Amino acid sequence: MTLGLDLPKQMETFAQGKNFHAQDFLGAHRHEDSGYVFRVWAPNAQQIWLVGEFNDWKEDLPFQLGEHGIWSVHAKNAQAGQLYKFKIKQHDGNVVYKIDPFALRFEKRPHDAAIIYDIPKYKWSDGLWRGRKKRSNYFERPMNIYELHPGSWKEHPDKTPYTIAELTTELIPYLKKMNYTHVEFMPLMEHPLDASWGYQLIGYFALCSAYGTPEEFQAFVDACHQENIGVIVDWVPGHFCINGDTLPYYDGTATFEYADPDKAKNVGWGSQNFDLGKPEVQSFLLSSAFFWIEKFHLDGLRVDAVSNMIYLDYDQGPWKPNIFGDNRNLEGQDFLRKLNKEVKLAHPKVILIAEESSAGTKITGMLEENALGFDYKWNMGWMNDVLEFYAMDPLYRGDHLNKLTFSWMYRLAENYILPLSHDEVVHGKKSLLHKMWGGDRYRQFAQLRNLLTYQMTHPGKKLLFMGGEFGQFIEWRYYEGLTWDSLDDEMNQKMLHFTATLNEFYKEKRALWELEDKPESLEAIDADNRSETILSFIRHGKKKKDFVVVLMNLSTIEQKDFEIGVPYPGTYREVLNTEMEEFGGTWTKHNPVCHTKEQQFKHYDQVIKLTVPALGVLILEPEKVNLRYVNKKHLAKEETSIKKVNKRKQRQLSIREGKDE
Repeated sequence: MTLGLDLPKQMETFAQGKNFHAQDFLGAHRHEDSGYVFRVWAPNAQQIWLVGEFNDWKEDLPFQLGEHGIWSVHAKNAQAGQLYKFKIKQHDGNVVYKIDPFALRFEKRPHDAAIIYDIPKYKWSDGLWRGRKKRSNYFERPMNIYELHPGSWKEHPDKTPYTIAELTTELIPYLKKMNYTHVEFMPLMEHPLDASWGYQLIGYFALCSAYGTPEEFQAFVDACHQENIGVIVDWVPGHFCINGDTLPYYDGTATFEYADPDKAKNVGWGSQNFDLGKPEVQSFLLSSAFFWIEKFHLDGLRVDAVSNMIYLDYDQGPWKPNIFGDNRNLEGQDFLRKLNKEVKLAHPKVILIAEESSAGTKITGMLEENALGFDYKWNMGWMNDVLEFYAMDPLYRGDHLNKLTFSWMYRLAENYILPLSHDEVVHGKKSLLHKMWGGDRYRQFAQLRNLLTYQMTHPGKKLLFMGGEFGQFIEWRYYEGLTWDSLDDEMNQKMLHFTATLNEFYKEKRALWELEDKPESLEAIDADNRSETILSFIRHGKKKKDFVVVLMNLSTIEQKDFEIGVPYPGTYREVLNTEMEEFGGTWTKHNPVCHTKEQQFKHYDQVIKLTVPALGVLILEPEKVNLRYVNKKHLAKEETSIKKVNKRKQRQLSIREGKDE
């Protein structure tokens, strides 16, 4: 209802780009006396009529044009649940039928009318979750995200997908069993074509009708929070569906899109780009973001295709430089800063994630430091490098360990999420399991366990697309459910068990997430072992005793009596071995407890000896070690490293101050 709203003020702030709840007066709203009032922004239309079931789709309900290009009409006979559209005589006299951009519900495809809908007030039961979230720092907490396409996670025998209500019953227990901390949905907003996976939107305030009702999604999020699972949803503010009856050239002129046709048309994706500098479009998009965060208690938004929003030359078509002569989309960058600022001011604990693949713009970090203000960025470089590495013949991996360790060099440049996402298991790229070198299933599963363990032990939050957790062999298909019947195979079942165990291990070990945005979080033991192709490193937590030692054998040769340096004398116990029989490997017993001996290994003077399985990963913890022990050579190396860093910082400061020639 719009009762009590200062409508002139609402319209004015909408036109200024300052209204973040525009859905409260635009769209369809119950009138205090009878029927509904409809409002739509179409500044250059000649005339608009409201047509629907309440007037037999006749042109007897003309809108009246008011301030700021906003039209309105009162339909006294309109009732909740009825269908409607807007018939628009556009700027050039062409007459078209358009959707309501602020509609809360649409007909199920292939039909396309909006539905008059009032989302009932939901009684939430997630106060405990929200209270804990306010008191916690998510940068210092585990975050392990299960990425999911709701239309193809599971399907019924008649090939229809599960609804949100059915996912509440089946998905949430699965997430809990698998020890995920968050679930991330590919876009849930209304879209006309399944093949777009939800990334070509028409309804920025409407849950996709194929998935269920808004109140069912509220109940889903509520149930997730009661099981300590956060909910993130992909959101697409950069571009929109090109269908003629939706947003494109809404009033016959560039309304939601850029006036410059080169900037408006997204050639690669066959869509239209939002004019991110237009105040009304900013109000529209920010209202959509706030709507999903507030109406559904979301814990985060993942903003799709950020590169397309911040670079003028990202697409395939022609482009024009900005006023400074370069390729930055200035209004796109300003919009994203505004989005992140306003969301954080209102909801400081909502997580904002960017899907962005370039290195030319600082994406995460404070606005005052000229960053865009996101909390996290997907580390696409890490994903591409590691997948290329694991597809490589192990004979040659020793010379390419930098594919795994290059990300160590820049890991602090941004706050990263390490994704193994949907984009990498479709369009002929093969499933994660199928990407693994080897050809035989045993080695492929061994390497998949190896890969997931590296993801879990590398600094950064985690994301895995559905199906990867049990080693689905065929690529993801948006039009059918995952191959759950493959769990009848012992190898897939053991892979599922391994992933659940690994996820639980990650949550329990503070060393894997407590300091991941700090330099001291990661310590390399041996990053250039070309002969045995074994990568070894340490992950540290806040407390001195909270650390784990990771050894990754990336070759097909088991290494017996393998020696590796460790920081403290004492004993170390193996706490995870990816080649245990219960996970699909051949080992039935763990390595015995390792006792250190005094011996030089790189900058360590204590070593342990153990057997490292072929294509396996071992993780060890200190059992009884002397934490007061000081390795003088190691200390000297650290001091030298600190001096180098300080010298480099001083030089950079001098350059900024113009003191360096």
